[in-house]
Amino acid sequence: MYELLWLLLPVAAASGWLAATHGARGAAAPPGPPPLRSDYFRGLNYLLDEQPDKAIELFVKVLEVDSETVETHLALGNLFRRRGEVDRAIRIHQNLIARPALGQGERGEALLELGQDYMRAGLLDRAEGLFQELVRSARFGARALQHLVDIYQQEKDWDRAAHAARQLEGLSGRPHGGVIAHFYCEQAEERGRAGDLEGALDRVQRALDASSQCVRASMIEGALLEHGGDFRGAIRALKRVEQQDPAYVPEVIEPLGRCHEAIGRSREMEDYLGYLLERYGGVSPALAMADLRARREGGEAAVRFLTEQLRLRPSVRGLDRLIELSLAHADGAARENLLSLKDLTRKLLEGRSVYRCGHCGFHGRVLHWQCPSCKLWGTVKPIVGVEGE
Repeated sequence: MYELLWLLLPVAAASGWLAATHGARGAAAPPGPPPLRSDYFRGLNYLLDEQPDKAIELFVKVLEVDSETVETHLALGNLFRRRGEVDRAIRIHQNLIARPALGQGERGEALLELGQDYMRAGLLDRAEGLFQELVRSARFGARALQHLVDIYQQEKDWDRAAHAARQLEGLSGRPHGGVIAHFYCEQAEERGRAGDLEGALDRVQRALDASSQCVRASMIEGALLEHGGDFRGAIRALKRVEQQDPAYVPEVIEPLGRCHEAIGRSREMEDYLGYLLERYGGVSPALAMADLRARREGGEAAVRFLTEQLRLRPSVRGLDRLIELSLAHADGAARENLLSLKDLTRKLLEGRSVYRCGHCGFHGRVLHWQCPSCKLWGTVKPIVGVEGE
């Protein structure tokens, strides 16, 4: 509540000065309402006595809506919304909008704030109505559209979210193709779960039309084609990921391996893994290569290969796999030592975060295309380093 106190102290001082100025002009001034100074100080006393409800009622009552007090109303409401006291914020902003003397710009600002109050309270339909009213405003249109995009995302109304994002793109001049692509990817996944392969692939194409760099669309396309038995088509889609964003290459290695094996092209997969190791590194291609070597040349060849790779790029995951391969050829004290090391690497990997948001730092074990923390799209990627890739 001390935030509110500091917010209103300058208003109290200004009100006292205005009252004194009007008083100095002489007794000829017509009688009017009592000076605001005493009311403000009464309100501040309520705050200090921890009676915020009485303070709010008083401030709402005495704040006359003119060019000098609209900002105070807006600041009060914004403060309460940020503090989670949404009912109070709504009351203040509704009171502001109801005043007949409010200018057009001030009314737009108040509507925008009230819409955010409704969003915070979960009243999305009311918030949508207010933002729709502001969409055609040159001053508030872009902000209103951004809130509409947020609302449609919460409602999972992806078509309307994409439409609003396109309007926002045209109004703001900033590209939103990457975000729009994720909206179509959401639809593609929904249709894929419903067994509508054709509809899902159509939404994948729309996503790629919106953003040719959409990794998620390529991964969804690969999964859909693999499920439908088109392994060559799946390979083409999954290999596209390396050109779009190599950070996501670890996510496609396993399905690529399955598809190559399904058409009898394991050697081709091995060549591709060698290319990835040479160009990008990372432990996932090395582990996949070790598995292929183990099947074709035996466990000892896989151990030699992985040992060399770990010298180049140390990795807890790699060490864990190396121990696992070595256990097949160990006995006696050596086996006991390896089992102890295996237990250690297991504990190091247990519960470890695999993905991190590059914007807010959120950590998780599941790939979220929309960060659960900052709500941005496409910012969560595999962690790189000794404990990751």
